[in-house]
Amino acid sequence: MPPKFDPTSIIEVYVRATGGEVGAASSLAPKIGPLGLSPKKIGEDIAKETAKDWKGLKVTVKLTVQNRQAKVSVVPSAAALVIKALKEPYRDRKKVKNVKHSGNITFEDILACARIMRPRSMAKNFQGTVKEMLGTAVSVGCTVDGEDPRELQEQLDDGELECPSA
Repeated sequence: MPPKFDPTSIIEVYVRATGGEVGAASSLAPKIGPLGLSPKKIGEDIAKETAKDWKGLKVTVKLTVQNRQAKVSVVPSAAALVIKALKEPYRDRKKVKNVKHSGNITFEDILACARIMRPRSMAKNFQGTVKEMLGTAVSVGCTVDGEDPRELQEQLDDGELECPSA
């Protein structure tokens, strides 16, 4: 039998969830059941926390558990930030499949996403984080200031495009 865990210790659990939707309690149960929490209640808390800004987007949610109380905080991925910057209307993911995000965002939006992602980025400097965000824009399928994000990456490499320090 596994050892009894200390209820005063702080435990962090990361869960991938769709914003604004109550996920299946069965998918949460193995992660938070042993901590003495109700998966159904946690699912509702996650839906409530993500409904405002992240409705319909897949985001990672961090549950900080202490004294059988869970605090929900959203840890946005790079793709979620880029899609959010596109300001697309909410789509029901059960009805609309294989969505193409063919919008246009500004370079300022990319810089804002990079500032949010900087602590979690593996890049040595801020310009590297900006290039990571441009790569994410490529994979999402959107353009940046009407140009292909790959061209902006080359401009950053050549020094034609100036990148702020942070």
